[in-house]
Amino acid sequence: MALAGNWPLAAALIMTERTGRAIRKPSTAAMLSHAGHQIGQGWVFGLNEALDQAGATIGPLIMALVLFVKGGYRQGYALLAIPAIVTVATILAARRLFAGQMLDRPGFGRRYWYYLAAAGCIGAGFADFALIGYHFQKASIVSPSLIPVYYAVAMGAGAIGALALGGLYDINRTRTVLGTFLAAAFFAPLVFLGGPLIALGGMVLWGIGLAGQESLLRSLVASIVDGSRRATAFGLFDTGFGIAWFIGSVAMGYLYGISIPALVIFSVLLELIALPIFAIVGLRPVKA
Repeated sequence: MALAGNWPLAAALIMTERTGRAIRKPSTAAMLSHAGHQIGQGWVFGLNEALDQAGATIGPLIMALVLFVKGGYRQGYALLAIPAIVTVATILAARRLFAGQMLDRPGFGRRYWYYLAAAGCIGAGFADFALIGYHFQKASIVSPSLIPVYYAVAMGAGAIGALALGGLYDINRTRTVLGTFLAAAFFAPLVFLGGPLIALGGMVLWGIGLAGQESLLRSLVASIVDGSRRATAFGLFDTGFGIAWFIGSVAMGYLYGISIPALVIFSVLLELIALPIFAIVGLRPVKA
């Protein structure tokens, strides 16, 4: 991005980065799941999500600092190349130090598909921040300058929540999963129907729900799919979850133009539908 001289090249680089993220994400989750056998799946994915949220906060702050000292976007992107290089070097070192151990158990099992269905409901009912930010501005809930602050609060809540949820998951996965998504289900009425303070509380729940999706759902997949199929399982899981999120986002965007209460009901119901699926199927890990 620092060397891009025109917008088509910049757009192509962004698309390449998004494609690379989609390719590497399942493999990253599979590698993390192997570490989880030693220190706990919940803690591993919770820590990963907390670090991811911290990076998502620090990166824009670095760019803002560069712009504040009268630098430009080129200088900012050039500076962000440093952590990118460190990341690649760390992965190469990890590859040399730990080759990984594969278990041999083909197939995903029935519970995997039930989990995917439940996660799809959660994704479909979870409003994207683009819609939330649009609502804040259109309904004059907060001033435009405060919308990024509300997002930062959600990211901070997600980072802290991911660590807590990861530890709690390893202690009692059933209560942690059901309790997290039950609480997160009610972000929609707070965000879309409340005033500034209530909406801020809704953003906290939204951030916790996002952290739960990235840490708890992945921990569940890791607990029921063994090593030889785990990367494929995470890739399929991400695909199904992404499709459900897209369909739900389109539906909520349509409902927003018709009736905000209908949007809220749609969101809450889909989030709550996932809970009995988890409860009925069970959240116990598969024995290796």
